[in-house]
Amino acid sequence: MVIPVDHDDKYPASTSVHPAPLHDGLSERRSPGKDIEGMLTTAVEDPFKFRDGVKTEEELAALRRRKSGKRLEKFHRNQNDLIAALLKSMDEHTDEARAEEEAARFPVKVAVYASLIANFSLCVLQLYAAISSGSLSLLATGIDSVFDIGSNVLLFFLHRKASRLDMSRWPVGGARLETIGNIVYGFLMGSVSLVVVVESVRAIVTHNPADDTNTFHIPSIAAVAAALGVKFLLFLYCLGLRKSSSQVMVLWEDHRNDLFLNTFGLLMSAGGSKLKWFLDPMGAIIISAVVMVAWGRTIYKQFELLAGKSAPRDFIQLVIYKAMTFSDEIEKIDTVRAYHSGPDYFVEVDVVMDANTPLWKAHDISQQLQDKIEVLPNVERAFVHVDHETTHAPEHRKFR
Repeated sequence: MVIPVDHDDKYPASTSVHPAPLHDGLSERRSPGKDIEGMLTTAVEDPFKFRDGVKTEEELAALRRRKSGKRLEKFHRNQNDLIAALLKSMDEHTDEARAEEEAARFPVKVAVYASLIANFSLCVLQLYAAISSGSLSLLATGIDSVFDIGSNVLLFFLHRKASRLDMSRWPVGGARLETIGNIVYGFLMGSVSLVVVVESVRAIVTHNPADDTNTFHIPSIAAVAAALGVKFLLFLYCLGLRKSSSQVMVLWEDHRNDLFLNTFGLLMSAGGSKLKWFLDPMGAIIISAVVMVAWGRTIYKQFELLAGKSAPRDFIQLVIYKAMTFSDEIEKIDTVRAYHSGPDYFVEVDVVMDANTPLWKAHDISQQLQDKIEVLPNVERAFVHVDHETTHAPEHRKFR
């Protein structure tokens, strides 16, 4: 069962800050570094002394020994990671993302194509098992495998379509097509699962009391068992690669979910043949209900992306810090907003410069900042607005 990944958490979409001006030489100060996971062993630019807040491994170990210290240790480890991210340049963030993508390109291709071929083969096996045995539980898992293939094909088609859209007709690009495709596909998957539920209820209501069990069909059981074996191998392969690519993360979750669903369907089908007849339709109802709930959650998350849900707080903090330290000409940061427009972010930054700053300089600095933000991972578009004071009403805010 393919369920798209959502990486967001609940944070506000707007953050306003007014740091002290950077013209007092703060940007030139450097401080000796502590070791942040081996990343900050040398002195780097740290105008706000964030490095002083880093906890060493010894300090983290001491926190862990306290009462309820594990949560405190986790918090400070996350703070260490955030500080390490803040003290990297935007070019380093971009280069690291590209390097990870390059390193994982071939293994990711293997995972994607192997999963596609395996899903197609397993779809045939499971449909054979469902049709030959007449088992409703195996029918529910077979339908799920058919929709796995459909989902892969649909997402591949939409990805190609999005990259070829006419920018004069669709100026924001086609990234939202995949989100819309997930929503439509989720509703379709839920509808088919509902049909299986109705059919299972009908089978329970119209069952002949004289039949205590169903027919045990060995070839169908063997076919599903073979499918489970292949899924388990793909699950193990994607396990080690899941953090290198969101696409592999989706495939890993797909294989994990299929292992649970197919195993449960196989047991309920066998139970309906050997123990009690109603176990088979009950298994189909439970599997279909799980699929509908899972896709319902996915649809809700995809609607959040279309509606403009905020980017995670860590990302907003990164943009704030990088904008503050980008140039000595930037005196303050008025407002930073980062929000979804489909799977990627739109970023809005309002910076404050001296009123006497030449127009050419204000334009060039804001354009360079915009260009740097737009090459960060997961950023679709960035907008930088320049102002000379912070006493005005927030930009882009309608008052009724």
